[in-house]
Amino acid sequence: MIMKRRNLYIGVALAILSITACKPTLDEFTPSAGTKADFSKYIAIGNSLSAGFADGGLYLEGQKVAFPLLIAEQLQKVGGGEFKSPFFSEEQSNGSGYIRLKALVNGQPVTEQVADKLAYRSATPKLLTKYTEPINNLGVPGMRMDMAFAPGIGTTAGNMYFERLLPDGTPPTMDYYTYSTTQNHTFFTFSLGNNDVLGWATNGGVVKINPKTEKPDPTTVLTEVSTFTGLLNKYVTELTKGDQKGVLATIPDVTAVPYFTTVTRELLIAGVNAASPVKVSDIYIKTKNGTRAATNADYFILPFSSAGLLGRTDIPDEQTNVINPYPYGLDPRNGVGDQYVLDVNEAAQVVARVNDFNKTIKSVAASKGLAVADVNAFLTSVKNGIRIDGLAVSAKYITGNGFSLDGIHLTPIGNALMANVFIEAINKTYGAQVPRLNISDFRGVKLP
Repeated sequence: MIMKRRNLYIGVALAILSITACKPTLDEFTPSAGTKADFSKYIAIGNSLSAGFADGGLYLEGQKVAFPLLIAEQLQKVGGGEFKSPFFSEEQSNGSGYIRLKALVNGQPVTEQVADKLAYRSATPKLLTKYTEPINNLGVPGMRMDMAFAPGIGTTAGNMYFERLLPDGTPPTMDYYTYSTTQNHTFFTFSLGNNDVLGWATNGGVVKINPKTEKPDPTTVLTEVSTFTGLLNKYVTELTKGDQKGVLATIPDVTAVPYFTTVTRELLIAGVNAASPVKVSDIYIKTKNGTRAATNADYFILPFSSAGLLGRTDIPDEQTNVINPYPYGLDPRNGVGDQYVLDVNEAAQVVARVNDFNKTIKSVAASKGLAVADVNAFLTSVKNGIRIDGLAVSAKYITGNGFSLDGIHLTPIGNALMANVFIEAINKTYGAQVPRLNISDFRGVKLP
C-alpha cells in the first residue's frame, strides 16, 4: 500500500510538472501587434538619420541598416506590411560618396574619400540619380522642420536628396510636408528637428552668409521655438487626421556626439607640446564677446583637428584677409575662429533650444495619444558608456561603436539601438509585443 501511494504521489507530481512546463512563464515573449495600432503601411518621416546617412554620405550599405528599415523588419514579424527604401543600385552603391578609415597612425585616424561608384547624374548643380518608385522610408538628409514647408525644396536648386525622390514633372511648389503627408499611411515614425539646431551648432554657433546672395544660409540658422511648435502641431494634426498612430522622436543633445567631444582642449595642448620644444598651456579662441583662453566647457568641432591650422603663422585674418603672423590658436592675437568652436555660451543656447523643442514634442504627442521615442535620454546615457547585448557602446570616436566616422550619424550598431528605442515606445504605448533587435548582430566602425 505504501509503495502504491508513493507511486501515485510520484505520478501526480510528474503530471503537475508536465502541465507547468507547458504553461508560458510570465516573462516569456510572444510577438504581437496588439490592437491599438495598424502597422500595415508604415512610413518614416525624418532627416539624414532616418535615411541611413553615415560616414559623411548617403550610400547603399548605410541605407540597408537605416533604423526605420530595422523597425519595419521587426514590425513584419507581427504582421506589418512591406517597407520599401530608395536604395541606390549596386552599380552606384556609393551614392553621394563617403569617408572610410584608411589607417590608424600612432592611434590617430586617417580617412579617405570614397569616390567610385557614385550616383550623380549632374555635377553642376549636383543631382543624384532619380528614384521615383513608391517608398516607405521618406528620410531626406538635411531636412529641417522649417524647410519641410518651403516651396521649391524639391527642385534642382533645393535639396538634392529630396529632388531625387520626385518624378519629372512634379510641380516646383511641392514641399516635403505635402509629399510626406499624402502617402496613405496607417502608422508613422516622425524624426524631424535635429537639423533645426545642428546646422548652427556644427558651424560653431555662426550663421553662414551666402556669398552670392549675401543672405544667411538657412541651414545654419536656429529655428525659433514658436515656429517649431506651430509647424509640428500642423504636421502631426495632418498625419493623424484619420486616427493613425505613430511615434515622435525627441531631439538628442547635439553636444553629446563625437563631433563635439573628440577634439578637446587637453588633447590639443598635449599635441602641441609633444611636437614642439616650446610648451603651451592655453588654446585661444574667438567668441562673440572677444578672444579668450579656451576652457573645458568649450567644444572644438571634429573638423578642426584635420584642418591642421593650430600653430600656423600663414592664416589670413577672417575679417581683413591679411596674413596673421602669430601662431594660430596659440596666441591671444590670433585665436581659433568662432566657426571651429561651440563655446560655453553657444552650447548653453543649443541645450536650451533642444530642451524647448523636446517639451513641445512630448506635449504634442500626449495631445494626440502618440508614443514618444526618447532618443535624447537614450543617447545621453550612451555618452558615458553602456553595455547592451554584450557590447560596450559609448560616444567615443571610432572605438565607441555607436557613431560613424562623421561623428554625428550612426553605425549599424547605432541604428539598431535607435530602432530598439522606437520599438520599446511602440510596445509601451500600443500594447504590442514587437521583438527588439539583437545589437550584437550589427557592426560598429569598419576598421581598415
